[in-house]
Amino acid sequence: MGTHALVRTALARGALAGAEPVPYWLSQPGAPEPAEPLSGVDTADLAVIGGGFSGLWTALVAKERDPARDVVLIESRTAGWAASGRNGGFCSASLTHGLANGLDRFATELPELERLGRRNLDEIADTVARYGIDCSFERTGELTVAVKPWQLADLATAAKAAAEFGRAPELLTAQQVRSELDSPTYLGGSWDREGCAMVDPARLAWGLRAACLRLGVRIYEQTPVERIVPRGQLLRLETPHGTVNAARVALATGAHGRLLRRLRSYVVPVYDYALMTEPLSAAQLAAIGWRHRPGVGDSANQFHYYRLTDDNRILWGGYDAIYFAGGRITAAHDQRPQTFQRLAEHFFETFPQLEGLRFTHRWGGVVDTCSRFCAFFGTAYQGRLAYAVGYTGLGVGATRFGARVMLDRLDGADTELTRLEMTNSRPLPFPPEPVRTGVIQLTLWSMAQADRHDGRRNPWLRTLDRLGFGFDS
Repeated sequence: MGTHALVRTALARGALAGAEPVPYWLSQPGAPEPAEPLSGVDTADLAVIGGGFSGLWTALVAKERDPARDVVLIESRTAGWAASGRNGGFCSASLTHGLANGLDRFATELPELERLGRRNLDEIADTVARYGIDCSFERTGELTVAVKPWQLADLATAAKAAAEFGRAPELLTAQQVRSELDSPTYLGGSWDREGCAMVDPARLAWGLRAACLRLGVRIYEQTPVERIVPRGQLLRLETPHGTVNAARVALATGAHGRLLRRLRSYVVPVYDYALMTEPLSAAQLAAIGWRHRPGVGDSANQFHYYRLTDDNRILWGGYDAIYFAGGRITAAHDQRPQTFQRLAEHFFETFPQLEGLRFTHRWGGVVDTCSRFCAFFGTAYQGRLAYAVGYTGLGVGATRFGARVMLDRLDGADTELTRLEMTNSRPLPFPPEPVRTGVIQLTLWSMAQADRHDGRRNPWLRTLDRLGFGFDS
């Protein structure tokens, strides 16, 4: 290891010393007191399983549509504790995990999906304002940067495609992008000023929870649903200390769902990791700029995402996407020292002018990934249960769309959402274990190799493209 590498390693290790091994967002003051767990028997018109964004939006929209509908939300721990409180807080208008992924899979109806996605983001902004949700909602857009020469052509191609769908991302030269956010690694960029908002995800979840309670949703926390049993025209949800009998059920458990066996072939839990810095001083912020505060991501397959908080901390995440053999979810996987070290080193490569800045928090958590990267939908128990799953990291905004799809399906309604190809098709399933682990690890290795070879996809990735898996991020 050379002298420069040794210095970089030591710098990163020192910056990580003392970082708390907990998600920053969820450790903030202001978390609501947990609701009482279910005890005994309850009944409802609609029972929502899961208290993340997917479940909270479903319960809230259900009551907004019909205030008389009796709605219960059941959460195994506390609202927002999993992916909804551990993400980067990028609230994107995209329903298809980006335009390129949408073009690959739903080219014919992509104009409609783009329109629905923009409307969905507008309605999220309206909800935040209407309920007075204090979640630092900033519609500052997203800046995508090129850090290798081959990525510049990809940005230009993406911008041209976006223009055909009524979006107008602004292509930036190296000098222009560095005038917004200064890093010696930047070679150019593309700024979508309208298609993404920054939010504090935990406070958004807590605010949605409060809005649900205000509208009369009954919430049971610390109440894992262990089994779903059909009973006549109802579904019985069995928990350790009680049951809920419901006419309709929305399953909104993301990567943690094990209640519907059919989903196990389609969803895998992939771990994502992030760091949070201490607040930047005025001088440190001036050294990098960031005047308009957009969220940022680079253009690699193994990409970083980062953004400013309302008190000028930098959240820095991504790069490593880890699938643990067998797909086991455990709290022990939330901490991965080698990933935190790698992220810290990359941080100071990107912003050498911030040498001396320290990280205060380090954490990880699972993302519900499917082979098409965007959510898929379905029903079970003769249409009495609906599900939406597979958001692959872009669920902060898209879960509200998914909630509307689930409710339309449960109501038996024929709507513009239920007629979409996207909502009526499934991704390709993953193979069973142990082949699944081998396939995923080979794919992740191949994506890293593509980054090292000017974006060129090896035969394995090209095969996946032909099969319709299309791993590209």
